[in-house]
Amino acid sequence: MVNDLFSVAGKVALVTGAGSGLGERFAKVLAERGAKVVCVARRIENLEKVAGEIAAAGGAALAVAGDVSDRASVEAAFDAAEKAFGVVDVLVNCAGIQATADTLEMEDEQFTSTIDINVNGLWRTAQICAQRLVKADKPGSIINIASILGVAARAGMANYCASKAAVLHMTKTLALDLIGKGIRVNAIAPGYCVTELTAWFLETPEGKAAEQGLPIGRFGQLQELDGPLLLLASDAGSYMSGTTLIVDAGHSAKISE
Repeated sequence: MVNDLFSVAGKVALVTGAGSGLGERFAKVLAERGAKVVCVARRIENLEKVAGEIAAAGGAALAVAGDVSDRASVEAAFDAAEKAFGVVDVLVNCAGIQATADTLEMEDEQFTSTIDINVNGLWRTAQICAQRLVKADKPGSIINIASILGVAARAGMANYCASKAAVLHMTKTLALDLIGKGIRVNAIAPGYCVTELTAWFLETPEGKAAEQGLPIGRFGQLQELDGPLLLLASDAGSYMSGTTLIVDAGHSAKISE
């Protein structure tokens, strides 16, 4: 019965940023638990590989090239999802970029492009998903992938930290706007996990020092986010909305030393 509680069988899930890292992991976990998964990202070759691996494992997946910075592209991704599987009732907003630079040296484009993908793109995708759910008179779950860097800051990352802080607060507002329509909106804020996006940092001397300073003494593994994802995607989280699950083994609870 516990497994049934966290089941997403019969649901249609759309995962942005599904070509690698967290997005790839989330797409595969949802498929393993019975969801039909639409994998969306800009690099179609990566998506086809992910969708092929899901299919080879017995799951149902569709690869759709899409760019969250372009409304028409996002609408087209949802059109493809509905044509293949039906209305999307679980959205995982995982598309994101990370460009770092000191405040005195950061170019406007580095800042604005990060905000455009991490904030505007997330908003755009969530809005389109919600509009279609309301039109179909269906409940749903929107899961925004944030970061502990939306809770605490790190030098040289003003753009990224600002974008993830925006995601946390936007999640609360979306939750208030949509709960009356049966749509739950929550966020997951991972700590430092080993992904394609973070690998460069984790291998630097600063990254090594950061690992040693973590309360648990190691970086997170992607599979350690499976539980929070399934809680929010499934009926197990039916009374949760406007919540951010911080998954960082106590990192954000610690005073910097």
